[in-house]
Amino acid sequence: MRIMAVGNKTLDATPNSAAPGDLGWHLGMVLRGYQSRFEDAVEGMPGGIRGYQVLSAVIHRDPANQQALGAHLGIDRTVLTYLLDSLEKDGVVERVPAPSDRRARKVLATDHGRELLVKYEERVASAESALLAGLEPAEESTLIDLIGRLAMDVHRAQPGSNPCEAMDHLP
Repeated sequence: MRIMAVGNKTLDATPNSAAPGDLGWHLGMVLRGYQSRFEDAVEGMPGGIRGYQVLSAVIHRDPANQQALGAHLGIDRTVLTYLLDSLEKDGVVERVPAPSDRRARKVLATDHGRELLVKYEERVASAESALLAGLEPAEESTLIDLIGRLAMDVHRAQPGSNPCEAMDHLP
């Protein structure tokens, strides 16, 4: 191991050690690999990636209304309205008056939407398995748990942040 002094800090300078900033590169590469696999997995899904995310959130998270759905996904309300219009036209979701506020709209999955999600979740799960294929099962589980914890920490610290914007700004 080679030790290098920088200012009043001592850093491990061996070729395999992570330098400050390497985490960003690593996360970016994993994210790019995930994004390309995810795009392929949801090919043909009405609304693409966003359509999948909306349908998944509607079914698995049951947001109280359209505004809560947009906030959860970090989608601008105008963009969400157009996306929901398209998904509704394709018979994937329907909007009904929200039980808690008749002025608000709740988004529900149709039977067709539920069938679509089952199909595409299988494809997404396969894509995720392919991405993680280089890890042992215990490592895969640990990675997913740790990334989940980190994501929730960031979400709590920056509740309005949009993960899609981060993707748009990758180098």
